[in-house]
Amino acid sequence: MIGTAALLGAALLGAPAQQAKAATPGSGVLDDGHKSVTWQSPVYAAGTVGDPGKCPAAADDPDNKVCDRFDLKVSVPDGYWDDNPEGGVPVSIEWAKQPTDDFDMYVFDDAGKQVAASAGTADPEATVIPKADGTYHVVVVPYDVHDNSFVGKAYLPETTDAGDLTSFTGKDGSYTIGAGALKARADFLTGGQLRLQADPSGTFSDPAGSQIVRKQPALDKHTSSFDAGAYYGIRSAGAVLRVYKKPLRFGLYKADNRTRIWQEDKPLRWSTGGMRQSLERGKDEQFFGGGEQNGSFSHRDKTVYVANNTNWNEGGYNNSQPFYLSSAGYGVYRNTFAPGVYDFGPSVHAGQQERRLDAYYFLGDAKKVIGGYTSLVGKPFMPPVYGLEPGDADCYLHNANQGERHTLDALKVADGYVDNQLPLGWMLVNDGYGCGYENLAETSKGLQDRGAEMGLWTQDGIDKLADQVKAGQRVAKLDVAWVGNGYGMSLDACDKAKAGIEDNSDARGFVWMPVSWAGAQRCGVLWSGDQKLSWDFVRWQIPTYAGATMSGIAYNTGDVGSIYSHDAKMYARDLQAKTFLPAIMTMDGWARDMTTGQKINQQPWVDGEPYTSINRKYLQLRERLLPYLYTLSAEAAKTGVGGVRPLYLEYPDDPQTLGANAKYEYLAGDDFLVAPVYKDSDTRDGIYLPKGTWTDYWTGKTYHGPTTVDGYHAPLDTLPLFVKSGAVVPMWPKGTTSYKSRDVHELDWDVYPQGRSSYTLYEDDGVTRDFAKGASATQRVTVDQGKHATEVNIGASKGSYKNKPDARAYRFTVHGEGAPHRVSVEGRTLPRVASADALAAAGSGWYYDADTGVTTVKTARQSLDRGFTATLRR
Repeated sequence: MIGTAALLGAALLGAPAQQAKAATPGSGVLDDGHKSVTWQSPVYAAGTVGDPGKCPAAADDPDNKVCDRFDLKVSVPDGYWDDNPEGGVPVSIEWAKQPTDDFDMYVFDDAGKQVAASAGTADPEATVIPKADGTYHVVVVPYDVHDNSFVGKAYLPETTDAGDLTSFTGKDGSYTIGAGALKARADFLTGGQLRLQADPSGTFSDPAGSQIVRKQPALDKHTSSFDAGAYYGIRSAGAVLRVYKKPLRFGLYKADNRTRIWQEDKPLRWSTGGMRQSLERGKDEQFFGGGEQNGSFSHRDKTVYVANNTNWNEGGYNNSQPFYLSSAGYGVYRNTFAPGVYDFGPSVHAGQQERRLDAYYFLGDAKKVIGGYTSLVGKPFMPPVYGLEPGDADCYLHNANQGERHTLDALKVADGYVDNQLPLGWMLVNDGYGCGYENLAETSKGLQDRGAEMGLWTQDGIDKLADQVKAGQRVAKLDVAWVGNGYGMSLDACDKAKAGIEDNSDARGFVWMPVSWAGAQRCGVLWSGDQKLSWDFVRWQIPTYAGATMSGIAYNTGDVGSIYSHDAKMYARDLQAKTFLPAIMTMDGWARDMTTGQKINQQPWVDGEPYTSINRKYLQLRERLLPYLYTLSAEAAKTGVGGVRPLYLEYPDDPQTLGANAKYEYLAGDDFLVAPVYKDSDTRDGIYLPKGTWTDYWTGKTYHGPTTVDGYHAPLDTLPLFVKSGAVVPMWPKGTTSYKSRDVHELDWDVYPQGRSSYTLYEDDGVTRDFAKGASATQRVTVDQGKHATEVNIGASKGSYKNKPDARAYRFTVHGEGAPHRVSVEGRTLPRVASADALAAAGSGWYYDADTGVTTVKTARQSLDRGFTATLRR
């Protein structure tokens, strides 16, 4: 979109375009007298190098035969970018001949720092130099070309503001507004949504079409308009839109027409290739969203870039989305594939790099807004249960980093998981550029025999997906070479890859991708790309994944221990931090040990003891918690709200949830608070616990929030983990390492009584799409803590699905109540046993552990067709 605007730049701007011939390097100026600049590259017969770090110095490449260079000097007045829709200088390169070719563009400042890049497979490649002022060096790498060249363009965007209202008409939910050449339209939609469009060309367009919003909501015809003098009002059941007359501005108010939801403080402003909306900011108003914003979840006083880049580290935004939500009770989605810049300063400027506004507004609290947004662009997909188990990725055929191997060698690695009692749900067996595969059906069968499913990575297409799925593929991982710069191409690939699995099997599509756009939550797991390991890497990912939930992204994660480097201690801490994420994967075959510099794989056992046991502890804990995590997935598919959450989402009235301490912890559902250790330390300070009673998962110690815990003792085997009182947590039996081999005739419940609380478990067959036809079951458990007894009421399992058991035994672990004097099930007294081992050997009974304060109750098998009550009397 930027490049298209750049092509129009010289025609739209009054000042002359400066032409620059190819030189070493070429150069151009953007200032008051020169509004645009173009340059022509040499013709490249073939690709030269892969990244700018491999470009020779300019003196050693006098004719730009290896890499093209262009120096750009930008000189603008102070404050020029403060309210500019495009937020900086757009730069693009457009190929002379249509690709398959690939030029990658990088922009560096005068100090050598990379400030912008476009390194996908788009045509044109386009980026923006944010708030440009000074000298910049554009380097273009002919990565994969065939007798091709390009034209480079850059321009200085100028602005125009909307004038006074000149027309206002409409009824039945749709209203048309004019301000000179600018035309706007306000549509009130069913579900309480508002769609506001504006275009200075006087016509409305929809470049995204049905690719993101696949079905437009119907108009809400129960609206009316009125003239209030200074503005026209449009009233719906839940809100009033004010259309101010001099100049044209918009404001959205609650139904009382007094309580502001949002209010434009300036008219709409557009530029050569952009348009922004400027809003008043409330005194304490907070902002979230923007998709995956690496290292951040709360954006007040920050500038958020909504685009796709390949900066996988803190500050990157490869999985961003043109959506944000406000604590003032609204969210807004910009219906576009164009990049944007959202400045949440004292005056909020939300700009997209296209000369049109197309915004959907959703009203309500954060969860309701997320639900409305995902109803529009697509609810999070329902993963297969093996997709929540750990994944492993490597290249086994033609792997230059590991030497020649074969696809069937993946089975030896899968054996390592089995031998070390480590869960494994799926494996990518060709994860690397140029990596092939062989013996797919045999590999798939071997993995299935070991409890895992086969996945394949695609470098540049999905045309072989049908045959691969028929051979056993159940996971598809896309990559930058296929999805390009993201935007429409990535969403198309994600939808097609998911459909490719589902059209050729009865399985659920399970897709991973590193570059995406709005709507990707309906079809894929997003991951934050290829990072190098450091303690900072462990730290900044914590708010990243929790923050992505605020944009309806339910599945967002990163490689355990990064991809390119390895350290046993950091790997263990990072795995702990990711234990409660909805998806988890280890990337093998590409790392070097940070101490020795030697190549090393990254499976959880490669470092030996004590690391193997520590990693096993957390992967087995995750496996036990799959009923809880799977139920969160079902909730996300229904509500749009993912399981990993910033504290703010559950405690929006607590300002401390926006503080520095809460930034580096997250909630898993509303029951678990996870505060990872992200330093080389056995002590964790600054753990913020919001209101409620919280129990240390390991020690049973209780804390009463709101409070901050300092000096928490967290040796390498300990993840600071707290459970909220009232929690009722379903778990698979101890020792479970696979959904395939679990004991389906036992279900454990971890109970933290406080007053009355409940939990509803969701179950289905875990693999097929029959759940979409209603093949599923729910079971409600209610806990009542009284003065003299605690009752655990297990409801009947309602519903059916393939291979649902008829009955199962239960094991309850009840925390923090002291030893009961009697335990009964449906009035029948259970025997008390002397030890945990004795309870394991018994058919039913109970045992109290004085060291932990936990009472464990074991029942005989109970029919799922009827409920029962277990009573602990004190």
